[in-house]
Amino acid sequence: MTESNTTTCDDGLAAFLSMRPRLLGIAYRMLGSTAEAEDVVQDAWLRWQTADRSVVRDAAAFLATTATRLALNVTQSARVRRETCFEPSQSEPVDAGGDARLAAERAQALASGVWILLEKLTPTERAAYVLREAFDYAYRDIASVLRLAEANARQVVTRARQHMASDRTAATSSTEHKRLLEAFITAAQDGDLAGLEHLFVSDVSSIAGDWMQAA
Repeated sequence: MTESNTTTCDDGLAAFLSMRPRLLGIAYRMLGSTAEAEDVVQDAWLRWQTADRSVVRDAAAFLATTATRLALNVTQSARVRRETCFEPSQSEPVDAGGDARLAAERAQALASGVWILLEKLTPTERAAYVLREAFDYAYRDIASVLRLAEANARQVVTRARQHMASDRTAATSSTEHKRLLEAFITAAQDGDLAGLEHLFVSDVSSIAGDWMQAA
C-alpha cells in the first residue's frame, strides 16, 4: 500500500471513530435498541469504507445522514413492526419514567431525518430516494410512480445520494415537513404506501406546473 493510500485509509478511520458515539446515539434514539443501533453503525462503517471520500465535503454530515437513513430503513421493516406490536416484553428494559423521554427522542430523530430530506433534495429526488432507500422499491416501480424511464430513475436516485452527502441546503417549511413526516410514518407503520406515493406525485407535479408557468 502506498503512503497516500495509507493516509487516506487512516483519515477515513479517524473520521469514523470520532463520529462513532454520535452515530450510535442517533441510531439508538431512533430504534430504542442497543443491538439494532450497533448494527446500524456497523452498516454505516461499511458504507463509509466503500464511499468515494474524495467527493465528500463534510464527513460528519455524510456519516450522520447515512446512519439516519439506515435507521429509517430498520424502523419500517416488517420485523421491527412485528416486535413492536406483539412482543413488547422483549425490548430492552428501561425505567418507566424514561419511556416518554425515549419516545420523544426517537420521534425527534425521525423528524430531523425528514427535515434533512426536505433541505437537501428536490421533490423528484426526494421521492425516488425515499422509495428506494426506505421502502426498497425496484427502479422500475419508482419509474412507474414518477413517470420516468427506468434509467432516469436510477440517475435520480444516484444524484439524490450525492446531494444527501453534500452540504447543500434549501429553504423548507414546517407545513411541508409535517406533511411528509405524517405520510412517512403512516407508510412505515400501516403500510399505506399509496398515500406516500400520492404525496410525492403531487409535489413533483406542483413543481412541474410552477416551472411551466414561469416559462
